[in-house]
Amino acid sequence: MAVTGTAVAVAITLPRVSVAETPPRSVSGTTLSGATGGGGGSGEAGGAGAAASGTDGQGRAGSAPPPATVVPPPAEGKKGVGSDPLTDDELSRAEALALTPPAASAQQDVTGGRGPQRLGTVLADPVPGDASRRAEVRLYDYARDELVTKTVNLDTGKVEKSGAQRGVQPSAHPEELREAVELILASPLGKGVKEDYKDATGKELTSSKQLWFNGDVYRTYREANVPAQLARCGEHRCVRLVTKVLNGAWIDTRNLIVDLSARTVTRVG
Repeated sequence: MAVTGTAVAVAITLPRVSVAETPPRSVSGTTLSGATGGGGGSGEAGGAGAAASGTDGQGRAGSAPPPATVVPPPAEGKKGVGSDPLTDDELSRAEALALTPPAASAQQDVTGGRGPQRLGTVLADPVPGDASRRAEVRLYDYARDELVTKTVNLDTGKVEKSGAQRGVQPSAHPEELREAVELILASPLGKGVKEDYKDATGKELTSSKQLWFNGDVYRTYREANVPAQLARCGEHRCVRLVTKVLNGAWIDTRNLIVDLSARTVTRVG
């Protein structure tokens, strides 16, 4: 593996990288899977060919099936009712209300930019005897390593609850995963990833946009051996990724843990 070697953990502190979604091919110079992630086998190809040629799949002439009709979804209103999911307008309104300065302007997102990192917004539990729609907005302040939760009343436009917690790490947002990929590519430990990408495609890997990736928070309590460099994960926001070439082979990055709070990349054994 291009990023194999020893099981000794190595941590590299990196400069801040701007943000720019992507699962694994082996960082060992060997492709884990040559599959493109699509799945259709020869049976599907045969069926598609038969339909296109106007046969029934056994060589007998017939008529091709009519084209499928896509039914458009019903129009979404500006405001939901009862337990309806939040509409796009409600989501935008809830986030705007939660990000009201001056507190928000003192917080930082995953890139170090002004304002907290958005993690997600959901419909809040109803208040008995009150038909108002409320939303719970989750944010992360990288300046203080705090999860910030705000409950906003979408009818009155007021923030009714606000709280901050440390050591609570909800699932990672796609923007955080993209920043983690960029940090890996900027790290010396990303050399193997770039080598594997070039081996698979013949092209240079210069941006996270060239990869498909996914991942989630690295939780130390699930690990048998946690390197000293990752001991603060849980207090810090750390993620583990799976990556692959777009429509191509997997690249194994599961042994590279990114501490988004400290902006370091560590290899685990």
